[in-house]
Amino acid sequence: MVEFFLRRPIFAAVCSLIVVIAGAIVIPTMPVGQYPQIAPPVVTVNAVYTGANAQAVEAAVTTPLEQAINGVEGLRYITSTSANNGASSITCTFRLGTDLDIAATDVQNAVQSAMGLMPAEVKQTGISVTKNSGTFVMALAVKSTNPAFNQLYLSNYAELNIVNALKRVQGVSNAIIFGQRRYAMRIWLDPHKLQAHNLAVTDVLNALQEQNVEVAAGNIGAAPEKQSQPYTINVRAEGRLTTPDQFANVIVRPETGGGFTRIADVATVELGAEDYSNAIAFDGNRNVVGIGIQQLPSANSLQVTSGVKAAMAQMSQSFPAGVTWDTAFDSSLFVNESIRDVLVTLVLSILLVVAVIYLFLQDPRSTLIPAVTIPVSLVGTFAAMKIFNFTINTITLFGLTLATGLV
Repeated sequence: MVEFFLRRPIFAAVCSLIVVIAGAIVIPTMPVGQYPQIAPPVVTVNAVYTGANAQAVEAAVTTPLEQAINGVEGLRYITSTSANNGASSITCTFRLGTDLDIAATDVQNAVQSAMGLMPAEVKQTGISVTKNSGTFVMALAVKSTNPAFNQLYLSNYAELNIVNALKRVQGVSNAIIFGQRRYAMRIWLDPHKLQAHNLAVTDVLNALQEQNVEVAAGNIGAAPEKQSQPYTINVRAEGRLTTPDQFANVIVRPETGGGFTRIADVATVELGAEDYSNAIAFDGNRNVVGIGIQQLPSANSLQVTSGVKAAMAQMSQSFPAGVTWDTAFDSSLFVNESIRDVLVTLVLSILLVVAVIYLFLQDPRSTLIPAVTIPVSLVGTFAAMKIFNFTINTITLFGLTLATGLV
């Protein structure tokens, strides 16, 4: 084979040129990450059993889901957590090489087969199946210096106006809000007033389920009315309650002597947060929410962070007065510095290798031939890496630098 190329130098030069062109075309399209992808594929199942303790969550939610998920093709092991706030989290770890999309679909199908065993509260809130297809490449902080825009407002604003736009950035796998507090109607029951009215908590829950519903009220004058009926009027009944006053006026029980017992008689109603169990601060400011950005395994972390920053810069022009954003964590800074340092070392290594070759051969023409093979082999390596879906990272570049120094 060596003799074949030695006798055909033009053919060898054309092959080398093709290798260089292929590598040069491939380099801009390759994914760049801080670390190589060595973690196994992971799929997470999350459910919430509102009002239940950890033991009830384990028995009614976590165990049935684990039994349904167990046996999914490629599954290596399962870990789960049942919390006293009603949250159930199941982490499904698959064998290396398992297609993450197929694994998530299989887990979703298994969860659907167990939905009939779930409590009504879990069915109402739903069960989410997410694939951990990437790592956090950066974290953002959306903060406010205006006291009117507290953490509850910022969480709601980020969920409605920021997160969805960030998920559309090329290469972004998911955007997760930390310190999230969704708006919810809080009904603080007074046990003494409940006892005085001879009521239980279930009475209040039943009243809410019966009166806070969306119903189809029908219409007036529809067929089979007489043809002389000139109009058909749609009836819109008041359905879901939206204000604290409406919830406070819900009738819990009619009294035998006349009158009604309303929620306002036994509880305090206010618009607050769905959950107060978590809190977050940034630079001493507690009016802040965090947004973690996850990238796809095939994405370029440098392009992802650049795209996220551009999207945030554009959206910040319409932020309310006093609301700003900042970068709390950015892995691209480390990647940029690492790649820059490795490239400088790589160039120095090539120069040293060429100098050593010239020192021993003492002939510029003889030195030129092995010197040309160095960039050809390095650039061509990236084309091979693209074929095998490798990711450019500091470890890869360090290996290339080391190999160059050993030439």
